[in-house]
Amino acid sequence: MGRGRVELKRIENSTNRQVTFSKRRTGLLKKAHEISVLCDAEVGLIVFSSKGKLFEYSTEFSMEKILERHKQYCHSEKILVSTEPESEGNRYQEYEKLKAKVEALRESERHLMGEQLDSLNLKDLQQLENQLDNSLKHIRLRKNQIMLDSIAEHERKEKALQEKNKNLEKQIMETQKPKALIQQDHWEQAQTSTPSPPASLMPDANPSLNIGYYEARATMEEGGETQVRINNSMLPPWMLSHLNV
Repeated sequence: MGRGRVELKRIENSTNRQVTFSKRRTGLLKKAHEISVLCDAEVGLIVFSSKGKLFEYSTEFSMEKILERHKQYCHSEKILVSTEPESEGNRYQEYEKLKAKVEALRESERHLMGEQLDSLNLKDLQQLENQLDNSLKHIRLRKNQIMLDSIAEHERKEKALQEKNKNLEKQIMETQKPKALIQQDHWEQAQTSTPSPPASLMPDANPSLNIGYYEARATMEEGGETQVRINNSMLPPWMLSHLNV
């Protein structure tokens, strides 16, 4: 025989009622755990018996957090339901205001572009002209400021490039200076290593007065005769005999 359908009504027998409560409570807690694990749901279960005994089950989140979340949700839901008619009216009014602002901005834009000026009187046109003049002043000031900033930036870059060029020139001079010194040393060594000609091959300063390496001195003797005295004996004998004659 299959299990029959149980009539849902209060069990009058206290013993049967207690047994049924214990069984159904266990099954209810088991189903709550299964749905929390299988469906990754936050479950909080609270059961009070007829005698006031508390039985509860909650997922890994504590029961206090679940109750606080439930409280906030119910409170926000109540506020949303209570203010639904008022919010619709406020939204419509806000929409009308924004629509009027958008239309006014579009009309002002057309006027600034010089379009649809027929609806403006003399005072409105003067105000529009003053507004355009002020706008042009601000635009020119901004343009001049940008140009000055650009010029200052180019000057700064120019100075940086000049300084860089100076540094490069110094480096080039420092690299070329040792080469020049080396070449000068080689030239000096070449000059010192060249043999000088012998003294006998060098020309005399005054060959008409000096002959070889000797020194002659003429003196006047008595009777008007001139006598030459030779102080150097390096001359050949025949030249000495000729000079003494």
